Amino acid sequence: MILRPTAFALVLALAAIPAAAEATPHAPTLALASLSDLTVPDHPYDETANADAAVDAAFTKARETHRRVMLDLGGNWCGDCRVLAGIMERPEMKRFIDQHYVLVSVDVGRFNKNLQVPARFGITGRLVGVPTVLVANADGTLVNRNDVFALADARSMTPQAIADWLAQWAL
Repeated sequence: MILRPTAFALVLALAAIPAAAEATPHAPTLALASLSDLTVPDHPYDETANADAAVDAAFTKARETHRRVMLDLGGNWCGDCRVLAGIMERPEMKRFIDQHYVLVSVDVGRFNKNLQVPARFGITGRLVGVPTVLVANADGTLVNRNDVFALADARSMTPQAIADWLAQWAL
């Protein structure tokens, strides 16, 4: 005699398997066809901010709110950094980031300022490019160690590709 699972048993078995798509939140859909439609801020990085204090405060808030920390390392002179900042300021993206991350923008000057921040995560020496985006758990564990420079050429990406990249690291 061959036993065949009932449809009900099969549904129960499949329901117990978590779907990969449920593991990562979906990026918001950006209503931008291209970067030419984007408003880009002039000075997204506060050049006078105390980066260490801002990063420490972000980790405290992340522990309290069960979110990840996103550190955006860049400079106001950098077009790719300004494009990323413009994407993150879009209302639909800002809501998503506020829900999943504690964001800190850190001015690294011309690769000569606040380099102690990436050094906290083992990234020492000159940064390969900016923006450098570090995503860490609230305990300080860097989760995107092999992908921190992915947005250093943000101007050549579509707005949705940038949103998708940011979303892949969200809890």
